[in-house]
Amino acid sequence: MKINEITEQVIGLAIKVHRTLGPGFLESVYKAALAYEMEKAGLNFEKELELPVPYEAIILDVGFRCDFLVEKK
Repeated sequence: MKINEITEQVIGLAIKVHRTLGPGFLESVYKAALAYEMEKAGLNFEKELELPVPYEAIILDVGFRCDFLVEKK
């Protein structure tokens, strides 16, 4: 699956989650619901993955954690 297709699918699922839950919840609620939807959709993902950040000729090891790293199963 191409990256644009995965991106489109994740955005669609995020919109579904927001429409279903509505506004006002903490981020953790939306993240849990999105993880559930991505699992149902057959997407392979990791949560809170720590990633280094490349900057020019160096790698910044600043403890950056992405919410989700997603790929198709």
